[in-house]
Amino acid sequence: MTPRHRITWSPSTGPAGTLLAIEPSADELAQHAAALTAAYNDPHNAPLLGHTELMTERDVIAHYGAVSRDGGHNFLVFRDGALVADADLRHVTRGAAEFAFMVAAVSAQGQGLGTRIATMIHAFAFATRRLDRVYATAAGRAYADEPDDVVLVIDRSSFEQSHAWQLAEIAIEMR
Repeated sequence: MTPRHRITWSPSTGPAGTLLAIEPSADELAQHAAALTAAYNDPHNAPLLGHTELMTERDVIAHYGAVSRDGGHNFLVFRDGALVADADLRHVTRGAAEFAFMVAAVSAQGQGLGTRIATMIHAFAFATRRLDRVYATAAGRAYADEPDDVVLVIDRSSFEQSHAWQLAEIAIEMR
């Protein structure tokens, strides 16, 4: 069985609440598939994710499986025990990966939760996977979804330098 990871962070500043990101087992994913499906299909979220057709629970589970089979890492993200988001590292190759996430509830978006999730997953990518770069869309222009997509990237040293105080608060462990 592939090792699964658990990332925890109780930020000392900003909105209160402990964040927990887990690489889910099949049972954990099945338990939350309906909530993820509803969030992916939300009329506000779907265009942000590039979805043009409704997803089913089966589609969500298949997506998680595909990312994992390709060497990526999927995470369910909880705040104080409640599912609030999901995130993944995909297209992991040659020291780089694409990062994607979704804050499920539209009412929770735009309040810093996504930034915290990105920090946690980037910490995992650089510390555990020892990646050199993480892209915010696809791993370079060749993988961008659309010709006019903007590709953002951060390298490990820049991330570690600008997030040193936060990294001291984030715990990454095997499950």
